[in-house]
Amino acid sequence: MPEPVLVLGATGTTGSRVVETLTRQGVSVRAATRTPTVENQVRFDWAAPETWAAALRGTAAVYLIAPIGVADPVPLLEPFLRESARQGVRRVVLLSSSAVPEGAPGLGAAHRLVRELAPEWTVLRPSWFMQNFTGTHPHAQGVEAGELVTATGRGRVGFIDAADIAVVAAHALTAEVSLDTELLLTGPEALGYSDVAAILAEVTGRPMRHRSVAVDEFAARLTELGYPADFSAMLAALDGDIRRGAQDQLTSTVTDLTGWPARSFRDFARKQWTTAR
Repeated sequence: MPEPVLVLGATGTTGSRVVETLTRQGVSVRAATRTPTVENQVRFDWAAPETWAAALRGTAAVYLIAPIGVADPVPLLEPFLRESARQGVRRVVLLSSSAVPEGAPGLGAAHRLVRELAPEWTVLRPSWFMQNFTGTHPHAQGVEAGELVTATGRGRVGFIDAADIAVVAAHALTAEVSLDTELLLTGPEALGYSDVAAILAEVTGRPMRHRSVAVDEFAARLTELGYPADFSAMLAALDGDIRRGAQDQLTSTVTDLTGWPARSFRDFARKQWTTAR
């Protein structure tokens, strides 16, 4: 696969890890960010379409992350993908979600766009990130407070480490033959949030519990935390889907493509919180 690769969201959870993985592999990377500060970074802003062409020019592949916090990203993704095609980009790898099948409202419509507008394509559909319990995510605040609040009930999720997503993304971006498929990515085990709370209590040595609330209450909670109301409603509805069992699924895709097993949540937590203590 020729170089370079443009990585959108290059300072984010998966994008930063894709940059690191590709760089380790000797691939030339353009790291897209609104405020570039180092040599391999380029300016890219979804709200400034005039930045798109320059970021895309001369690239062979794009790691595509939809704009964060936008319930329906298609009005931005479609012109971007058309500009990508005009610039001669061959391959697009879209980060989607295990909760978003093709044709679903919003991001689901982007699956078709990528397939139709990119000569070579892959759609990654990872489960919920283990990193959601760190950083500025509401669940990270719950870890600090000793209480994880969700609307998931007893539903289970195949949580995945973003590092595993990045390795699969790097493979999809650089493989000699394009994958041209959707990939459902999970960790090695499906856990309920009560299971997560128990593991976190064990690893951190602090009390931790899970409290499940109604979907509407959870949406209101997210809005109070500063998320747009429509985006909060969408996230809360996904919790409702988890409650009904929609994310109680596992795949071997990470192992099949990388040759090693996906990281477990307990191993992730030990590395994250044992190091932090």
